[in-house]
Amino acid sequence: MSLVTLILGESGTGKTASLRHLDPQHVLLIQAIRKPLPFKVAGWKPYDKETRQGNLLVTDKSATIERALKTFRQPIVVIDDWQYILANEFMERSDEKGYEKFSEIGRHAWDVLRAAAKGPSWRRVYILAHTQSDDLGRTKIKTIGKMLDEKITVEGMVTICLRTHVADSVYQFSTQNSGNDTVKSPMGMFEDKLIDNDLDVVDDAICAYYEIDKYPELAEYEREPEAA
Repeated sequence: MSLVTLILGESGTGKTASLRHLDPQHVLLIQAIRKPLPFKVAGWKPYDKETRQGNLLVTDKSATIERALKTFRQPIVVIDDWQYILANEFMERSDEKGYEKFSEIGRHAWDVLRAAAKGPSWRRVYILAHTQSDDLGRTKIKTIGKMLDEKITVEGMVTICLRTHVADSVYQFSTQNSGNDTVKSPMGMFEDKLIDNDLDVVDDAICAYYEIDKYPELAEYEREPEAA
């Protein structure tokens, strides 16, 4: 079973920038919306169906993401931004009447989360998403409304949920619950309440805590993926 971690925060607070120190050779980046990376690092190449090469896949289709999670073999997968998988489908189906579409969109979102957790034990999946405040003022992952929230509690499906924290132009991740958000992490995984917004450092901590080989034998995953 793969380890799924949520990285939550408002736009511009350092979620995508946290990828800057990851080695692209070992990462599959799935973008729900095509956008330039906010840092300069060589090695990020769009996936080409013809050559089956590349580590940056742009898709908001849940079925395609599920298939990619099964066929690509990189030990690290980043999904950015998760809420657009829901929002894009909602907008595409905005002319549909009734409430059935909300159940279907919720099911598709759940399918992605389930597929992310079903991978090999050496894989880590990082799901980046925006935040919103509920009626009680608690900060949580952003979805597309109460009807979906009633069907799925995303944070309840993971053990690690970090949140961006920005103060005096310092970008960090919060590792412990403030009492008014959904942040959580295993006891002893992180020494500090606030850490650098560096996903490579987070990945090191997770691998050390769960005794995971950060980069398993290359033969395990460096092969051409099936067409995504």
